[in-house]
Amino acid sequence: MRAAVLHEIGQDKLEVFDDVEATGFGPGRVRIRVRATGLCHSDLSAMAGVLPQPAPFIPGHEGAGEIMEVGEGVTNVKAGDRVVVCWLPACGACPACKRGQTELCLAGFMNAGTPNFKRPGGDVFGFAGTGTFTEEVVVDAGCAVPIPDDVPFDIAALIGCGVTTGLGAALNTADVEAGSSVAVIGCGGVGVSAIQGARLRGAAEIVAVDPVLSRREAALRFGATRAVSPDELPDAKQSVTAGEGFDYVFEVVGRSATARTAYENTRRGGTLVVVGAGAMDDFLQLNMFELFFDEKRILPSMYGGGDVLRSYERTIALWRAGRIDLEGLITHRVPLGDINEALDQMRTGVSLRTCIEI
Repeated sequence: MRAAVLHEIGQDKLEVFDDVEATGFGPGRVRIRVRATGLCHSDLSAMAGVLPQPAPFIPGHEGAGEIMEVGEGVTNVKAGDRVVVCWLPACGACPACKRGQTELCLAGFMNAGTPNFKRPGGDVFGFAGTGTFTEEVVVDAGCAVPIPDDVPFDIAALIGCGVTTGLGAALNTADVEAGSSVAVIGCGGVGVSAIQGARLRGAAEIVAVDPVLSRREAALRFGATRAVSPDELPDAKQSVTAGEGFDYVFEVVGRSATARTAYENTRRGGTLVVVGAGAMDDFLQLNMFELFFDEKRILPSMYGGGDVLRSYERTIALWRAGRIDLEGLITHRVPLGDINEALDQMRTGVSLRTCIEI
């Protein structure tokens, strides 16, 4: 089967092979025919070594498709079911799951260190234990979440990561208050989803911050009340909040520099939500006096900060009702053979989400 493979961490191109095999099928596992997958910035971060991931590996973790076969003991899905790939499934038994914090379950991460593909030259890993830039993938049954027949595969793929992460950051983690002021730093697919979440909650002012003009223009279509470049953020802060700072600031880039900017633009007593996935050696510096004196809440948001399955259901319900726009997030479409074109679209910022059709 075909799959896009990164040979070594640090390379910026993927190579598409037709000699890849999905491995590991057996009890408790399912084989999925991938139909659509989105390119998330986390895939680029893993390729660059920002996020830890053994190589060689197949990127992709935002996918949807059909169940081809199920292993012994699998009861949640059957052959022919349409599913979204969940890269962070909950085991239901660990302390985090028992507390109701299923997004903190580490069971899914345990799969990331086990190869689930192979080529004639040896084993190949799947990013985050999945690897959806391929025609087929074998994963634990908990990673395959059934979806209704009326949800297209491309829409379902987005729900698998970016939309759930961004919406959840606003609805679950921040619990944005109606009438509040919001700034979102980084307006790709996840940032725009956070903007939609803030709009749903009734935020009065939503300022989108991004260096790319096309993304700023898109943010206005999705609910931002104004859109500015990073250099224009101080003026927006003055205009919208009289210089006090925003009630909520979402950092959706994953860098300490933008997190520091987000902190400085959050009002005293306000909330900074860290959504972007950054590097382990990139440290955010705060002095102890400001941490005490400003009483700003710093809330990391992992995968939307809530129960993933409930978040999927909520997103589908909001999409069906026309309360959120998911089709508009897909700005580009490419076949798997043109995967490097999709990478360029992400790196230059011209895309919100590129759908890779498989």
